[in-house]
Amino acid sequence: MSRTRPAPAPPEPLAPLVDAHTHIDACGATDPAGVTALVDRAAAVGVGTIVTVADDLAAARFAVEAAHWDDRVYAAVALHPTRANALDEAAKRELEQLAADPRVVAVGETGLDYYWPGKLEGCADVDTQVDGFRWHIDLAKRLGKPLMIHNREADHDLLTVLLDEGAPETVIFHCFSGDTAMAQACVAEGYVLSFSGTVSFKNAHELREAATVVPAAQLLVETDAPYLTPHPFRGAPNESYCLPYTVRALAEVRGDDPAELAEISTATARRVYRLR
Repeated sequence: MSRTRPAPAPPEPLAPLVDAHTHIDACGATDPAGVTALVDRAAAVGVGTIVTVADDLAAARFAVEAAHWDDRVYAAVALHPTRANALDEAAKRELEQLAADPRVVAVGETGLDYYWPGKLEGCADVDTQVDGFRWHIDLAKRLGKPLMIHNREADHDLLTVLLDEGAPETVIFHCFSGDTAMAQACVAEGYVLSFSGTVSFKNAHELREAATVVPAAQLLVETDAPYLTPHPFRGAPNESYCLPYTVRALAEVRGDDPAELAEISTATARRVYRLR
């Protein structure tokens, strides 16, 4: 993300929409006033509900707080796979307490990331990631909440762990980045695939093809803000108000009507997250 590119102009409104995965603290909304302002910007273009997601303990605490500050915000909490080496007993106890909060609608983001080990200082190794992933799967099942997956270059192993552990009732692949074969494998298991601004990238040929084979009832839309800003704004700061750009791009790829896709994806989000 470039600090020099201006934020995108607000898109033409498209409603109703749910941003199924974002990080509002990383977007700069760190207090009640900031959260309200961010959600107001989103609501002005039709994004009436936001799920803000944690990747470490501090972010998990914040996400739950933010979900109590504004009733348009819900939370998901977990330790990101690259931080699985911080999942000690104290962290597990705190995450269990946070995840049980009624404003928390998913356990995530968790999963496997094979891109960063060896590149990122302090990154959890693969074995530690697998152990952490198994623990989060168990937590989601114990709480009866959806499991929100982060998957980077780990398709086979991730599906193997889910099969071995027994997946929770609802599994969401956030920012789906796989090919058609991976999409079909996930669809066959009943998993839900969430698409971000990457589906608008013209060079994302395999992802764009994969998006066409996902039934609308197993599809979510997200920003993953502040990153992955949709085309033609790549590199600019992303935020929940940008979601209509992604939905229109996804609708074009799939041959869907954007308004119908907005309705269906919102109904799916309300169902899987059990939103009011």
